[in-house]
Amino acid sequence: MITEPLISVIVPVYNVEGYLDPCLESIVSQSYRHLEILVVDDGSTDASGAMCDRWAERDERIRGIHQPNGGLSAARNSALDAMTGEWVIMVDSDDVLHPQATATLLQAAVGTHADVVVGDYITVMGDSRPQWPETQAPEIDNHQSYNQQEAIQAIFYQHGLTHSAWGRIYRAQLFDGIRYPVGRLYEDLAVIYPLLKKCNLVVKIDACVYGYRQRENSILDHFSPRRADVLTICEELETNMRIHDSQHLKAVQSRLLSACFNILLLSCHDKSTDHKDLQDRCWSGIKRLRLGCLNDTNVRLKNKLGILASFLGRDFLCSVIGRNYHPRP
Repeated sequence: MITEPLISVIVPVYNVEGYLDPCLESIVSQSYRHLEILVVDDGSTDASGAMCDRWAERDERIRGIHQPNGGLSAARNSALDAMTGEWVIMVDSDDVLHPQATATLLQAAVGTHADVVVGDYITVMGDSRPQWPETQAPEIDNHQSYNQQEAIQAIFYQHGLTHSAWGRIYRAQLFDGIRYPVGRLYEDLAVIYPLLKKCNLVVKIDACVYGYRQRENSILDHFSPRRADVLTICEELETNMRIHDSQHLKAVQSRLLSACFNILLLSCHDKSTDHKDLQDRCWSGIKRLRLGCLNDTNVRLKNKLGILASFLGRDFLCSVIGRNYHPRP
């Protein structure tokens, strides 16, 4: 008798009482049933904690964990410490899974012998319901494969793969000795490199498996000095590459340049406080990296256009380019 692999589904929860039910409903309703659902209440001050307990009573596959507020990384880490599955999927508690998500991702992972399988996603606006594509039958033979080096290059050059934790399935043993950095934003970016260094194969499929909810009050939809964490993470990666993995140094520098542009332009919109020190830091990074990235054929066009604009000066970037700049990094 062949035993179905156990998938651990990790759901960090903090003050999402208006979104938690659809999230957990989408998980317990998965067509693939052999799940361990780890729901971590990270010190919620609304009804989310009680909702977690009710769901645990309703479905025996759900394990509720309550802890003092420590942030997204701390919640994920608690679940990683507790999980027992062979595979792991991360789901943010305001997002939803496609009904076939776990089955689709696992089928691709087993069929290709991949360590990570990345699916596609849709954006769900505000309180609306997900509008899934009508066709959802990916052919496993029709996928894009990346070896370790190619996957690292694709993520840091921002070509085809992202660093997000959600919308994919991981072989659980990849997280042995790896945890998310507590107290930082962009925690996914901080761990993606050590995770990929354990991978032999990453596969991307064209199946839509995840519904990412775009909320107006999301911390990444408004500027905050905390967003400078992305600069620190990229700078630390750059230092690491210089010492230990120089073949990926240029890719990481391209990602750092993106972060410098992003934070500089977003901070120009925020007139509530003075961000001069942060803007000086970004501008210094842009000037240091722009020539090397301009001559790197792998750097994406968006970065190269930013580089060309930067030669017209910082004021031009902030006043002209930054005027209509609202993307998430």
